[in-house]
Amino acid sequence: MGTTQLESVPEPKYWHLRTVLSEALDSEFTVGEILPNERELAARFGVARATLRQALEQLELEGRLQRRRGVGTTVAPPRMGVAVGTEQQLWPGTDDDAWQPVDSTLAAPPATVATALETARDQAVHIVRRSRVSDGQPVAAELLYVPLTSVPGVTGDGTPSEAARARAVLGELQRLELQGQDRAVELGSARADDARELDRLPGAPVLVVTTRFFAEGRTAALSVATYRADTCRLTFGASGGVEIHHGPERPAS
Repeated sequence: MGTTQLESVPEPKYWHLRTVLSEALDSEFTVGEILPNERELAARFGVARATLRQALEQLELEGRLQRRRGVGTTVAPPRMGVAVGTEQQLWPGTDDDAWQPVDSTLAAPPATVATALETARDQAVHIVRRSRVSDGQPVAAELLYVPLTSVPGVTGDGTPSEAARARAVLGELQRLELQGQDRAVELGSARADDARELDRLPGAPVLVVTTRFFAEGRTAALSVATYRADTCRLTFGASGGVEIHHGPERPAS
């Protein structure tokens, strides 16, 4: 098999344009400013609109630009740091004002979740939905799967609203003694439900944080939290010592 000399591979035209546009964003535009339309930008830089779109899509992926319905393409603010873990392990909903409970339903979980919870695939669990908003902007959506055995005191009867039922599940869960938790992070694509909650298009890049909570020698709950990859920088630890930061222009703080 032959080898390719990377130095001899020419830089794609859209990638060079992306670099030029990035420099222009730093020097000529301010956060929130609306960019000229595609025709004007293509004429300014002497490129085809298809090439321009590729460059704009890349900058949107990196979090430099935001496409807003009814507004256009605007310069994005720097990614916000979102703490997803601390040295102290806590149940979800414990002293956590960043997340707001939306609702709670009883339904069979996805097969992979049932396996992690060691429940039968057709066995219903509590599915608590929570949302996270920063400066009026949705940044994350969470599904928390809780087996009935973890919260036997929650029946769903007598709760005035779905949000109240969600709070009841979270409150009952905190009665267990948390023995530990583990967490995994991966890059994914927004599903239709996630995209709707996060005000993104389906397929937009997201960061998926999966957390298992252990009590009584088993997985007592499982959280799948989906973060907008274009606006969030996830930090771990009380000091934020480890960061996941997509976008080469933004130095880690």
